[in-house]
Amino acid sequence: MPEYKQFPLADTAEGLTEAEILGWKVQPGDEVTVNQIVVEVETAKAAVELPIPWAGVVTELLVEPGQTVEVGAPILTVDVDPHGTAPASDDAAAQPAANGASAGGAASGDGSDAGDGDEMKPLVGYGSKTTSTKRRPRKPAAGSGSGGAGANGTGANGGGANGSAPATQAPAQSAPQSGAPQSGVPAAAQAPATSAAPASEAVGSDARGGYVPLAKPPVRKLAKDLGVDLRSLTGSGDGGVITREDVQHAGAAPAEQAPAQAATSADAGAREHRVPIKGVRKATAEAMVHSAFTAPHVTEFLTVDVTPMMELRQKLKSHPEFAGVKLTPLAFAAKAVCLAAKRTPEVNSLWDGDAGEIVFKDYVHLGIAAATPRGLVVPKVRDADGMSLPELAGAIEELTATARDGKTQPADMLNGTFTITNVGVFGVDTGTPIINPGESAILAVGAIRDMPWVVDGELAVRKVMQLSLSFDHRVIDGQQGSQFLADVGALMSDPAMAITF
Repeated sequence: MPEYKQFPLADTAEGLTEAEILGWKVQPGDEVTVNQIVVEVETAKAAVELPIPWAGVVTELLVEPGQTVEVGAPILTVDVDPHGTAPASDDAAAQPAANGASAGGAASGDGSDAGDGDEMKPLVGYGSKTTSTKRRPRKPAAGSGSGGAGANGTGANGGGANGSAPATQAPAQSAPQSGAPQSGVPAAAQAPATSAAPASEAVGSDARGGYVPLAKPPVRKLAKDLGVDLRSLTGSGDGGVITREDVQHAGAAPAEQAPAQAATSADAGAREHRVPIKGVRKATAEAMVHSAFTAPHVTEFLTVDVTPMMELRQKLKSHPEFAGVKLTPLAFAAKAVCLAAKRTPEVNSLWDGDAGEIVFKDYVHLGIAAATPRGLVVPKVRDADGMSLPELAGAIEELTATARDGKTQPADMLNGTFTITNVGVFGVDTGTPIINPGESAILAVGAIRDMPWVVDGELAVRKVMQLSLSFDHRVIDGQQGSQFLADVGALMSDPAMAITF
């Protein structure tokens, strides 16, 4: 017989609690194999693709692209026995339901009850699309006076209920069982059987008693965006399910009744749009706030003539060792940082307040800040201090290309020791960068411009750029920071200085 399993959102990196669904690689009805990629998600660190651990047929997608889901929540339903035999009879399936068990929960293998489902409220499914089953309305809270779905003789099939009592009978059944009207229960729940009110109205009458309305995830998101309380609505869908139209109608009603003077606010709102703070943007914001208000920042600036560096770059382009390598000023800056850090190791260290120690790193995991459509990411060049200039240039090119494609893995952004941010690529001269958490310094590289410069007592047009270094003053004193910045400037203004380091 069919066997349904729900695929939960996995923890793609240590400490992450949620992810946004970017896009599905499969659709209901598709056959999947073990370890097949089924979905792409974006965490606070990167976009990653998730494989499924089972083979079978996709029966339902429980969330839609653009939705943010908690780790561990089900996002996909798969029938892992699509060629099995159907249940013996409806009577056999109805018996467990009459005893208070949900056949749908047992079939899915997640142990949830269709009448309770507290653990799956945000991401509840509504049965297999391929079998066209329906989910029975949730049981009301204890004491509400309405009979449970199992007591009504509801039979379950697959993920949803089938054969439940007609909606118009719900009030008639609840009234005799309650004995006396419940305090705080609306009159609609106490109406006689001839009222023909939907079952969802009777169930929803005890909204404050723990009842959660039936609505699919996209409808819940729409209700949240419009400020509509789902508990105040009566669903027009099968089994009392709240539809998109129900939410849209409720959201439009206040606007239709609003006074004329509200038009000005409506006009202003029409010229605004809001973007949720999530994913990489959210993680970056939290990290920068923590760094800015934890490490005492000091920023120093240096303007250097990099004409000799640019001339060397032009010569090296034709050298066989640099064939196929994109040699940029950023590569020269990276090499200069690795060399200068040997003379001032404090810039490559870490303040460990909990242990009361300064941790000196005998390696350089160089972070390169990269702008992507999803926000700023800082992947690392591992052991950059052991690389030659062409190796460093090639590593930076590969790293930034991967970041722009949104394919940087979370592990590639961990445990950096120093960061370079290239603001010059945007035509910016300089800035005051914020230190990456877990590091003690960051270098900003500005744009290279033709400027008047005094050379040997005479004015000349030279290639000039600005460098700025922000550092943690708990770890790096002014003398150490100044020495490091001066060394980087000397190496970039005269690459021949490298042989002295």
